[in-house]
Amino acid sequence: MSEEEVKSRLRALKGFRFSTTSVIGISLAFPFVLRGELSGEVGALFDDLKKVFVDFDLESCVEGNVDAWYEACRKIRVFYDLGCEKGKVGKLMGKSKRIFADYPVEVLVQKAEYFCKFGVRKEDVGLLLLKNPEILDFQLEGQVISVKGLLKHFGLSAEELKSVAQNYGHVFGRNKIANLPHVMRAMELHEWFFNKIKDGNLHLLASYAISDPDEDLDEKYRDSLERIQRTRTPMHTMNKLEFLHAIGFGENALTIKVLTDLHGTGSELQERVDCLLRYGIVFSKLCSMIRMTPKILSQKPEILQQKLNYLCEDMKSSLQYLDVFPSFLCFNLDNRIKLRHRFHMCLTERGLCKHEYSIASIVATSDKSFVARLHVIHPDAPKLWVDFSRTKSPLKDGEQ
Repeated sequence: MSEEEVKSRLRALKGFRFSTTSVIGISLAFPFVLRGELSGEVGALFDDLKKVFVDFDLESCVEGNVDAWYEACRKIRVFYDLGCEKGKVGKLMGKSKRIFADYPVEVLVQKAEYFCKFGVRKEDVGLLLLKNPEILDFQLEGQVISVKGLLKHFGLSAEELKSVAQNYGHVFGRNKIANLPHVMRAMELHEWFFNKIKDGNLHLLASYAISDPDEDLDEKYRDSLERIQRTRTPMHTMNKLEFLHAIGFGENALTIKVLTDLHGTGSELQERVDCLLRYGIVFSKLCSMIRMTPKILSQKPEILQQKLNYLCEDMKSSLQYLDVFPSFLCFNLDNRIKLRHRFHMCLTERGLCKHEYSIASIVATSDKSFVARLHVIHPDAPKLWVDFSRTKSPLKDGEQ
């Protein structure tokens, strides 16, 4: 836009009954107001701003300069970025105007990011913060929690606790409240927990504290920490342990067992987890897979991606198969998975194999057992396998 076009647009925006200073600050925070029709999205935004700044008098809390207006509008933009609809939340923002007057934008972003980690709708996170501004005062970093104690505090019955502990024992023990969103996702309780808070039980989070210094302490875990400190690379190992706690694993012996089979730095392990989550594996199921087969994280993201592609596209399987056979991701793609699968496909296409074998039985069977089974399938199959594995190519027409 030319300078004259900008000036003309700012004059038009002043028609919403804001001063030149405020309009400039608003435009810096919401650049889209400088283009398009004054109705629609622009009009909806200014309806909200009028309610917040004029009707609820947030204007009196903003210094009369562009920077102050820009900062106030940046805070408001946090909620639109979370999905709150323009033109619909002005009254709610006005009722909670102290959010925009008393807290820096960094605090809003930090709390928004924290609650978004629960894996719920971002709009619900925005509404939670607007309806409960006191949540911005909560300390969600240093506090230690007992997973069992917190679940009990939030109303889980003894029978429910027993069931959750049986299914997700790797999550129990102590952890940091900073990791709470992933702790809940690792147990498939994230929506239940978030809804508890959203539906009027925020006081439960505010009032929770470990009741006893020894509550939920795992002696085997503590002994393992001491052994780690005596190793040659304690910082590297602790970095991996912090990664496990961050994705929901608790301070318990199961976590230490998983730790011994993890290879890579904490950041590398996180990249691999992110890769698997992006592909569509459910968070809680991924944590259970890691508990069962930690070595799935001992390979680069691109290798994991290739194996998942082959499983879903070439083998026509679903990601759910990994629930029962997570070690699929540990086998060599070219020399094991593809080779054996394609050979079985060739045998089936030529009518030599009448029985349908599971992916696990094809991939996980030892070489000796695999060849023995081929002999049962067809007397000529073992020789065909030798030739096939040497050439790594499909059987040609006319071959038996």
